[in-house]
Parts: sequence; structure tokens; C-alpha cells
Amino acid sequence: MTERKHEDTAPHEDQRSHELKQKDRDRGPAHRQGQTHYYTNPFSFALELGFFAGFIWGGLHWLFYLLHFTIVPVGFLAEPFFKHQYIYTAAGHLTGWLFFIVFSVLASLLYTFTIRKLKGPLPGMVYGVVWWVILFILVGPKMGMMKPLNGLTWDSIITELCFFLLWGLFIGYTVAMEFTDERKREPEQAGLSRKKASQSGNACVKIADGYLQRGWSSGETNYCDQWPEPEHAGCT
Repeated sequence: MTERKHEDTAPHEDQRSHELKQKDRDRGPAHRQGQTHYYTNPFSFALELGFFAGFIWGGLHWLFYLLHFTIVPVGFLAEPFFKHQYIYTAAGHLTGWLFFIVFSVLASLLYTFTIRKLKGPLPGMVYGVVWWVILFILVGPKMGMMKPLNGLTWDSIITELCFFLLWGLFIGYTVAMEFTDERKREPEQAGLSRKKASQSGNACVKIADGYLQRGWSSGETNYCDQWPEPEHAGCT
């Protein structure tokens, strides 16, 4: 009688194994038992990061100007496109803030698509200093955005240098954490490995410590997921 019962349950177990294998193939590596696919679109990520970098740090620059830490207004980037007097009005400050947001988006896109694989905070800090050199030494004075360095106060020079250093750190380190943190990539890599194994290995379903365990074996490596299903007691 026991042998007959075992023979009756065998087809059910084989069917269950086939269903689990097919279901996992359909799901792919994107969603696996509470895990998510951590792929990040670089373009949309850079757009969002650049907007917030410009919004937050543009607002801080405006605050620094109001507190007289610097004599360079937040609208210095808009200076070539508007009259000088307009830049120092409230509307001019808002316009300059928008210009800084656009500038931050472009800078974020440039960083993301060129050096996003660099790790740590240092690349972002150097990136910010490079932009400070471009704007305050090479391009800005020639285009009338601000006075040459010898025409600025020391407070303004130090404030602007620290400002761009931290602005670059905000962009660079955020990008580095998103695209070089391997701990976020482990679920995705594990999912891809299981999919590859499922295409070439053998299916297995078994009970282990009250949990239904399923997965595929390929060579000496087993890829398995576990979840509570004590009512299924069959194994193959």
C-alpha cells in the first residue's frame, strides 16, 4: 500500500517541479522571492540627480549670497543672457537658480556617462574643483559672469571654491554609490546565475527544515530559493 501511495504521488511531484521551473523562467531575474532587479538607467538617474543638485545647491548659493558670504549672485550663469541689473533682482535670482539647475543636469549627465565607474568621494570633489576653475578662471571673467579673482573678496573665493567642491561631491559620490556598490548587484547576479543554471541543469524539489526548497543544480553549484510551504511534503 505504501508503494502504491508513493507511485500515486510521483506524477504530482513531477508536475509540481515542472510548474515551478517554468514559473521561475517566466519571472526571470527581475523578481525573486522579495529580491528586486537593481538595474539603473544612467540617463534618467543623471537627470534626476542633476535636478536635485541644482535645486538644493542653487538654493544654498542664494542663501550664501544673502548672508554676504560671497558677492557672486546665484544668477551668475545667466549674466551673458540678461542685463546686469536684472541679475541682482529677485526675478533675476530665480532665473539664475533655474540656470544653475540646468547646468547641474548637464554636469551630472557628463559625469554619469564618462566617469561613473570611479569609486569614492574624491573624484566628485575633483570634478567640482575643475568646474570652479573653468567658471571662475577660464570662462566666467571673459563672459562677464563675475569679476576676475583679483577683483573678488577672499571670502567670495573661498566660499565659491568650497561650494563647488561640495556640489561636485554631491554629484560624484551619489553616482559612485549607485553604480559601483557591488552589494546592490548581488541579487541581480544571483538571479542571472539561477536562470543560466535552470536552462542547463536539473530541477529539484525537496523539503528541508519545514521549507519547500526548489532550484537547479549545474555542476557542483546549487541555486535554490526557499519559502514556507509545509503542506507540500513531496520531493524528487
